[in-house]
Amino acid sequence: MNERIHELRQRISQLQNELEEEFEQRRATFRYHLEARKVRFEQQVIETHRQLKTSLWRFIIHARLRDLALAPVIYAMLLPLLLLDLMLFLYQAIYFRAYAIPRAKRSDYIVIDRHQLAYLNAIEKLNCIYCGYANGLFALAREVAARTERHWCPIKHAQRIKDPHSQYPHFFDYGDGENYRQQRTKLRQRMAQPEDPERPPW
Repeated sequence: MNERIHELRQRISQLQNELEEEFEQRRATFRYHLEARKVRFEQQVIETHRQLKTSLWRFIIHARLRDLALAPVIYAMLLPLLLLDLMLFLYQAIYFRAYAIPRAKRSDYIVIDRHQLAYLNAIEKLNCIYCGYANGLFALAREVAARTERHWCPIKHAQRIKDPHSQYPHFFDYGDGENYRQQRTKLRQRMAQPEDPERPPW
């Protein structure tokens, strides 16, 4: 792998760590911490949040007619989302197992925790659960598709693509037929190993 690419991947990894440290500092600012994936606020903060809460009745009364009319359209997506969730489970259980592809962990992508905020009313909490589920499910689907692509056709595109998925940096360069033929099996095997930005993808 090109030394410049090594260097850039190291910088990206370092920036990701710095970003997580910044998030940790923000958690301290808003006086909460995580215990076994559950959010714990200080009691005083909880009381302040409850005072900020808009009552359910007031929330409905002040809702725009457009919001009320379009809510069923948004929630109609729930059925295909549930079907997608089921199909992703079956796909990984059957296909990934057959080819020894590491399965994407559902809980790493679908995170539902905003309903624990005391300043949200019941409808806002329901909306947050729905959005957390839907966006997390799409992220999971993207990762499942990315791992499938890495197994079968790990070649970068000639054209630049916006926001490439997690597996894309490991793909062979467009036109690099020699490495594609010689190293493709190793690339598949490496998928199960921990990521190392200093190491080439094959």
